[in-house]
Formats: sequence, C-alpha cells, structure tokens
Amino acid sequence: MFAALAVPNFRRYVSGQALSLIGTWVETVAQALLVLRLTHSGIVLGLATATRYAPILLLSPHAGLLVDRYSKRRVLLCTQIGLGLVSALLGVAVLGGGVRLWQVFVLAVAFGALSAVDNPARQAFVAEVVGHDLIRNAVTLNSTTVNVARVIGPTIAAVLATTIGLGWCFVVNAVSFGFVVVSLLSLRADGLHPAPPLPRRRGQLLEGLRYAARVPAIIRPLLMMALVGTFTFEFEVSLPLLAHTTFGGGDTTYSWLIGGVGAGAVAGGLYAARSAGTGVARLTRASLAYAVAVGLVSVAPTLPTAIAACVLVGVASVIFLTTGNSTIQLAAEPAYRGRVTALWSMALVGSTPIGSPVIGAVSDAAGPRYALALGAAACLAAVVVGAWPAGGRPKALKGADR
Repeated sequence: MFAALAVPNFRRYVSGQALSLIGTWVETVAQALLVLRLTHSGIVLGLATATRYAPILLLSPHAGLLVDRYSKRRVLLCTQIGLGLVSALLGVAVLGGGVRLWQVFVLAVAFGALSAVDNPARQAFVAEVVGHDLIRNAVTLNSTTVNVARVIGPTIAAVLATTIGLGWCFVVNAVSFGFVVVSLLSLRADGLHPAPPLPRRRGQLLEGLRYAARVPAIIRPLLMMALVGTFTFEFEVSLPLLAHTTFGGGDTTYSWLIGGVGAGAVAGGLYAARSAGTGVARLTRASLAYAVAVGLVSVAPTLPTAIAACVLVGVASVIFLTTGNSTIQLAAEPAYRGRVTALWSMALVGSTPIGSPVIGAVSDAAGPRYALALGAAACLAAVVVGAWPAGGRPKALKGADR
C-alpha cells in the first residue's frame, strides 16, 4: 500500500505537496465564499471559477511541451514561487478591506496561467521521483494526499473565515507554497530518474496530440475525463450553492459537504493504493459508481444524508482519478509524458471554464440539485465512452479496455 514511501525523495516531495495542498484547499473554499459575499450570485461564482481555470484550458498543450523540454524540478520551483506571490497579493487585497471583484478575476487569471504549467509538471515529476515501477502506487498516494488536504483545508478555511477573516485564508496558502520549494530543494539528485529533455524542433505540439490520439489507453481516459471534468467535478460551484440555498446553511455547512468528499476520497485512495489495477475497464466501473454517488447527493433530503452521500462521491472520485492518471502515465512514453499529463490536466481542470458557468446557471435557474444531477449524467456518458469498442459495437464493461 505504501511502497512508494520507501523512496526518500518521494517522502520529502509528497510531504511538501501535502502541506501546500492544504493551503490550496483553504484558498479554494475562501475564494468561493468571497465571491458569494461580494455578489450573492451562482452565475458569477461559476464565472469566477471558470476564470481561474480558463488558462489551463487554453495553455495546457503548450505547457506540456514546456515540461517535456525543461527540467521538471526547475519548472516546479518557478511555478510554486509564482503561485505563492499571487495568493499573497489577493490576501493583502482582502485584508485591506477594499477588495473588488475585478481584482479577484485578474488574480484568478494569473493563478490559472501558472497552474497550467504547474499541474503537468507535478504529475510528470512523480515518475522521475520514484521510477517507472512505482508510478501507479506513487500517483495513488499523491492523490490521497490531495484528498487528505480536501478534508483538512475546508475545516481550516471555515475556522479562519468565521474568526479572523477570509483574507488570512489566502495568506495561509501563500505560505504553504514555501514548503514545496523547500522539499524540491532538498531532493537528492542521484535518486531522481529524469527523462532526457526534449530537443526543440518544429511540430512537437501536434506530434504530442497525434500520439495521444492513437493510443487507446490514453485517448479514451482523456475523453472520459473531459466529460466528468466538465460537468461533475464542479463542486466548487454546486456544493456552496447546495449548502446556502438548499439547506439554508453557511460557510460551515459547505465545509462539512466538501469535507465529506475529502474523507471519502482518503478512504478511496487507501483502497486504490492497496488494490492494484489500471485500464479503461476499471475506469469505466469507477465512472458508473461515481454517477450513482453524485446522483445520491442530488436527491439527499437532509444535510446529514447529503454529507454521507458526499463521502461516497469522494470514494468514487479518487478511484476514478487515480485509475485514469495511472493508466495514461503507464501508457505514455517518457518523451511524451509532459504533453500527455498536460492533456489530462486540461480535461480535468481546464474543462472548468466550460462547465462551471453551466453548473452555476443551472443552479440559479433550477437549483443545485439539478446541477448535481447533470454531473451524474456526465458520468454515465463517460461509462458509454469507456464501454464502447473501437469497432463500433457496444459490449460489456468487462472488456472495455481491449
């Protein structure tokens, strides 16, 4: 279950990532609450979330090529420092008492542009820290730390927001990036497995896209992730609105819902680390379970039942994510890994600018329950993609990865 932790460099790297990810979730919750306080609008919340992730949609293919061409460790040092500065600026603006909505949008664009490079660099760097044989275990453990942060981060955000103010949430995130910088500088170079930098030549961007398109174990997970990422993973929009409008709660109610997702994801991550397996068939089954779990949240009659359903969402989501990420990384040749993981980031996070305004609009027009139901339907569509064979005849889920 914890094989990758036997690698000293991975222990250092994942420790720094864990602390930083807690800060990231503190800021993620705080930004949603800040926008709702300024506007009281689900549509604006969706647009603000979309603005934060739009650069990932637009820049990810180029960012992946950048990651393949340069040292991933150096790229991460630059992006982590830049992200820390952006969070610090937003924290100062909020603490100053004169923060404006346009400032939130501008800094969200800057955060997204840096994240477009940071996301594929972080994912591809995991393979260089542990080597090929431990990729799946390392990816799973790394994803588990993300979801541990999802449990801790919203709780810290709720405490800070209700005691000393939202501004300190952004300051906490700014400081947390320093832990990643320290961990990166502490890694032993002789324990890394760096891929040779890709020599610069024309046509490498299209070459990466063509490569991903012709490998079934890469293209089908990418298509499935695009559907789920666009309409299902918009919990930064749907859950705050579910907490505020459906259950009549506040910041603490939202933190309980997102914390439920995180708690389930921790359990799912431990299961995924223990139960080895990759492939489109496993991903398809995870997508079906994800559809059921999100559907249960959409019809939950009370807050406790919604929190319980969110725990199931967390279990299904982390199994879906780790299976898909491990599948494409193991299928990708090292020279293409940066570009392939960038496409995964674009499908997972870059799809947010498309999905979050839709989810916000559906929530405003019909209610958050219908927005969550749309997410469940997207998971079912991903099941069809995973189960549909290349030859065009439908077949059972068991053979979906052939």
